[in-house]
Amino acid sequence: MTAKTNHKSSSAHPLVGIIMGSSSDWETMEHASKTLSNLGVPHETKIVSAHRTPDLLFDYAASAEMHGLEVIIAGAGGAAHLPGMTASKTVLPVLGVPVESKALKGLDSLLSIAQMPGGIPVGTLAIGKAGAINAALLAAAILGAKHPAIREALRKFRAEQTDRVLANPDPSVSPAPSTIKGKRK
Repeated sequence: MTAKTNHKSSSAHPLVGIIMGSSSDWETMEHASKTLSNLGVPHETKIVSAHRTPDLLFDYAASAEMHGLEVIIAGAGGAAHLPGMTASKTVLPVLGVPVESKALKGLDSLLSIAQMPGGIPVGTLAIGKAGAINAALLAAAILGAKHPAIREALRKFRAEQTDRVLANPDPSVSPAPSTIKGKRK
C-alpha cells in the first residue's frame, strides 16, 4: 500500500497520520480513515513497520510535527511495537489501535500497546474496528480544541448518533437491522 492523503476539509495538509505495520492491518485501520473522512479531517495513511522499516518509522515520527501532523494513529498487531516506538520519537499525541491477531485475538496487541513505561504515553483504544473508529473520533476531539470546524463536525456526528438511537428505542417493534422489507441482507 502506498501513502494516501485525503483532503476533505479546507486544510491544505493532513492533520492526522494513520500508520500501520503491514497491509493486512488496513482491514482494521480503514475504519479510522473512513471516520476521519466523514468528519472532514484531512489525513494520510501509510505502512510504517516498527520491525521491517525502523528507519522509516523513526524518520516519519521525528518529522511528523514539522510536516504539519497534529495527531498520529498507529495500528499494530501481535507484538504491536509501532505505537510505542512512534510515541518515543515525537511529542505529538499517539493513539494506538490494537489489531486483532490470529493467535490471541488481539489481546497480545492490546497488552503490548497499553503497557508503555511511564514517560512515553500512548492512548490505547479497543481491539479492532471499534478501536479504529474511536481513535479517529478521539483524534477529532483533540483537533477540535484548535480547529472549530472539526469540533462542530464531531458535535454533529454525536447528535446524529443520538438521534438514530432515539428514533428506535424499542428493538422489539423496529425491524431488525438485518432485514429490510422482509428480505435478508
